[in-house]
Amino acid sequence: MATDTPFKVCRCKDPDTDRPLRNKCPKLRRANRSWSLTHGQWAYQLELPATADGKRRQLRPSTGFENRDAAQDEIDQVRRLLDLAGKDPKRLTEVADLIQASRRATGDLPDLETVRFRLKTDSALGGIPTLAQYLTGWVNDIELDENTRRSYANHITTHLIPHLGDVVLDQLRPHHIHTLIREIKERNEEILAKRNDPDPAVRKSVAGRRPTGEATRSRIRATLRKAFNDALREGIIAGVANPAALVKTRNKRSRPIVWEPERVERWQATGEVPSPVMVWTDELLADFLDYAAAEAPDIHPMLHLMAYRGTRRGETCGLLDAEVRLRKAEIGIINQITTYGGGRIRHKKPKSEAGNRDVILDPDTVALFTTYKAQRAKWQLAAGSNWPDTGLFFVRPDGRAWHPASVSQRFRRLIQRGGFPPIRLHDLRHCAATIALEAGIDIKVVSEQLGHSTTTLTRDTYQSVAKELHHEAAGAVAERIKAKRRSAA
Repeated sequence: MATDTPFKVCRCKDPDTDRPLRNKCPKLRRANRSWSLTHGQWAYQLELPATADGKRRQLRPSTGFENRDAAQDEIDQVRRLLDLAGKDPKRLTEVADLIQASRRATGDLPDLETVRFRLKTDSALGGIPTLAQYLTGWVNDIELDENTRRSYANHITTHLIPHLGDVVLDQLRPHHIHTLIREIKERNEEILAKRNDPDPAVRKSVAGRRPTGEATRSRIRATLRKAFNDALREGIIAGVANPAALVKTRNKRSRPIVWEPERVERWQATGEVPSPVMVWTDELLADFLDYAAAEAPDIHPMLHLMAYRGTRRGETCGLLDAEVRLRKAEIGIINQITTYGGGRIRHKKPKSEAGNRDVILDPDTVALFTTYKAQRAKWQLAAGSNWPDTGLFFVRPDGRAWHPASVSQRFRRLIQRGGFPPIRLHDLRHCAATIALEAGIDIKVVSEQLGHSTTTLTRDTYQSVAKELHHEAAGAVAERIKAKRRSAA
């Protein structure tokens, strides 16, 4: 019968048989029969419940412990795990199986709270999937729009499975994720170094391979966090913290920068663009809209709406005819057109509850839309029975829906032909927000107009461009200092 108290073992061998002495080595005991302080390691040997076919078994860790307390702690942990099964013979056998398998596979005992949860919910104790096994099934089963699923699948197949696929789900720890991020950064450095290598063959070896930026690394972690949370909610694992929630990744958001005249002059001289996110001044925006009205009247009303009210591209393309209420000077944003799977388009709801909103129109926009509806009626009359019933407000001259990518392409061409400093189509939304804030519109009103979930997002995004209040603050400080200096004199 195995002992349930710690004892010492060593690696010394019998000189006659060359077999390990383990706990029979004479050096393990002092003269008073107490254990040696310097020789050997602490161990234990426990009798576990019999296997399903009635065979006896013992738990004998293959690695020793540094001190007696560590060995005793593990003995106590084994007892607590077995106590969870109560007197149910089947569950006792299952817990013992799990203890034995876990100790052999990882060197650790099963998590107490995880086992407690599975017993309480009558779940299987063993068979925890690896990250590769779980993520492969999860991404196919979870309810998602197609674009999000494709993004998750790319993160899983490109990064998570190659780096972490062999890790058992409930054994995932923050250090695994830190290692993943470090290896992604090392891959980035390798790609950049080979791109700049003088050898054409080396440069060719990384053709088509792109570095993984900060934003993508943050989204990879978010994918893992979502998957792990789902595993916790479904009871696949329990009693562990989400390791992806404990790891922080940088995701520095590029804030808009205004094309001030000095920046425009430098761009014209050097071609340099100060930031990935640029916005026009109100003068530049007005000039562009006049140019678009003359050069692209079919698409100008869409660009006007995005510039005036800050609607997103998909929301503008997907604006429903039934949601345009010109007598009330408002439109309802309840639909958007997005792309997926090689450029195919689909209709879907806005990305958040805040995205479902009514947008108030100004008199100029109402007048423009009234004129546009009359023009659209002429297109429809000319098309006759070939006119498709899309239910959309903005359509091509042949009645078909606008493809979001086509709108972006037309916008880029207009900018190039007109010689305007470059911005993205999405930056018209930033222009609308910037001009509204600089006009003194309350930030909550602007946030609701844009469909932001919180004013914090609005404030964080546009703090670098809405400078009117900062100018007022600077003037107020200067006036106060000047007043003090005059009084002192």
